[in-house]
Amino acid sequence: MLKINRNFASLPENYLFVEIDRRVEKFLQSCPGAEILRLGIGDVTRPLPKVVSEAASKASLEMGEAATFRGYGPEAGYPFLREAISRHDFRNRGIDVSPDEIFVSDGAKSDTGSIGDIFSLDNVVAVCDPVYPVYVDTNVMAGRAGELRAGKGFSRIVYLPCRKENGFLPPLPESRADMIYLCFPNNPTGVGIGRTELKKWVDYALENDSVLLYDAAYEAFITSPDMPHSVFEIEGAKKCAIEFRSFSKTAGFTGMRCAFTVVPKELVREGVSLNRLWARRQATKMNGVSYPVQRAAEAVYTAEGQRGVRANIDYYHNNARIIREGLSKAGFEVFGGFDSPYVWLKVPDGMTSWEFFDFLLAKAGVVGTPGSGFGACGEGYFRLTSFNTEENTRRAVRRIVEASSPSGAGGQSR
Repeated sequence: MLKINRNFASLPENYLFVEIDRRVEKFLQSCPGAEILRLGIGDVTRPLPKVVSEAASKASLEMGEAATFRGYGPEAGYPFLREAISRHDFRNRGIDVSPDEIFVSDGAKSDTGSIGDIFSLDNVVAVCDPVYPVYVDTNVMAGRAGELRAGKGFSRIVYLPCRKENGFLPPLPESRADMIYLCFPNNPTGVGIGRTELKKWVDYALENDSVLLYDAAYEAFITSPDMPHSVFEIEGAKKCAIEFRSFSKTAGFTGMRCAFTVVPKELVREGVSLNRLWARRQATKMNGVSYPVQRAAEAVYTAEGQRGVRANIDYYHNNARIIREGLSKAGFEVFGGFDSPYVWLKVPDGMTSWEFFDFLLAKAGVVGTPGSGFGACGEGYFRLTSFNTEENTRRAVRRIVEASSPSGAGGQSR
């Protein structure tokens, strides 16, 4: 008799953002025509820089001519893009990352979810709490997480509590961890990590023969001078870390799909190169990212592309400031939003994260993300994103403030 992967049965019924969509759809069925302002899922709204879209268009036209048509490309990415990434994101910052340590893919979500393929199921996984759900869910799917304990998470995962008291930075594990997922600037809390704090993690990984799985998808939003843009800025990290990057939030590629993962050749465990293992995994399970998309990604690194990308990031930074300052002035306790597109706020006393979600949806027509959806330590908090228009961001803040005030009208304010 056929048997299914029973690990999937241990997952929550819905992925976090699927559950949010379900609740919004249910609300719209009962209130047809209601205007919803979405500050929940981290999807960008600004158009691609013109030079980027033109590069994609030009490459698409090439595919229509026999002389310039391309079929399957290199699984790890075309040399022109890997070289551009190596030069701009690393070598220009004094970081020695070569093109053959860079693997182009269709998204950081895909790579952070798939990286476990090259590691044994016996490894102990550590994650921040709250945490981007993909890190936990994919290890559950693989059978690395153990049993789900009510209110305590999975038995074989080490949870690193990130609370206000510790600046939402994870403490070093009290018990040994082999695979350690870190995300900075952090999703969902919006906080970044300084060089001194990050060095503690590199030192821990080197001492314990662990591997840091470092998600740097939001590095382009860093403004603080002491914050490293790459884990490889820390001495020794190439012997203990893998880094994930994305064009999604940096350059607006959520609909284009392009990212990359850096697996250093110095990273060896049990005498085996992890760079070689990841190359073998990718060659087996994917056929690479399309040529037009990779040409578009290459254009991100042109002078015009960089100006356009910077303008979009500045736009989202301003939206984060509007959220942060508007809610703070209204009495909310808010965090993040300086080095990140995310603002993390404390929900009003007496409410759970999901109750606040339902309250804002019903009374303000605003959608955010309940903190408890990211883990037990996220309970009592709420994530808002800056990835909407400035007009809608200002309107959403007004609605939240008015709905939450004692004299609030109890309905959507326009």
